[in-house]
Amino acid sequence: MVPFLFQFISRADDGSYVLEKGGYVVFGIAIFLLICIAAAIMSSKDKGDSRRAVRLTVSAISIALAFITSYIQLFKLPWGGSVTLFSMFFVCFVGYLYGPSTGITAAFAFGILQFLQSGGSYILSIPQVLFDYILAFAALGIAGFFYKSKNGLITGYIAGCIGRGVFASIAGYLYWMDYMPESFPKKLAFLYPVAYNFSYILIEMALTLVLLAIPSVRKSIKRIAFEATKKD
Repeated sequence: MVPFLFQFISRADDGSYVLEKGGYVVFGIAIFLLICIAAAIMSSKDKGDSRRAVRLTVSAISIALAFITSYIQLFKLPWGGSVTLFSMFFVCFVGYLYGPSTGITAAFAFGILQFLQSGGSYILSIPQVLFDYILAFAALGIAGFFYKSKNGLITGYIAGCIGRGVFASIAGYLYWMDYMPESFPKKLAFLYPVAYNFSYILIEMALTLVLLAIPSVRKSIKRIAFEATKKD
């Protein structure tokens, strides 16, 4: 399995790996299969064709919006990570609407898209890709566990953001400690991955929560959620 995967990536002089053109084909196929799996999961939960179509459409639109807004970066950190225009919210929104299975599946697909967005520009190992991209973004689907809770949108969004930060921090401890700046206090080195990753995640989370606190925004989201989940 591993030798097969390495046909699609090349190794740089600094020991990292770069995704080759063939790798995009492989990951493109993976995304297609993932969409098929997601469709099967969603279909199994919906009794009517109209409800199934709405679930698929809303989920696809939400992930598309998340992907588009992830390109709108308010600022970007040197070793990855950025504050985007509320991209994490759109991913969490799927889980809030339809629960954990759909939410995690959609977030997992978004993680693959994020990996492709970066062009596989820095691959240390397959586990590093899993922690930095797949698992970290799939954790946004944790929001789905709160979809029937009071204030579930806010609680779920916060939980999803924290989950993403945890996996990103684990990747930092395992793979990125060598990139810690010399200016960072050595006695606090154990906090570096957490400080680095949560710096941009918490800023985007705070900006999103401020937006969600606006009455007109809350009203609009409530209306969208009603239309997206109403029964025939």
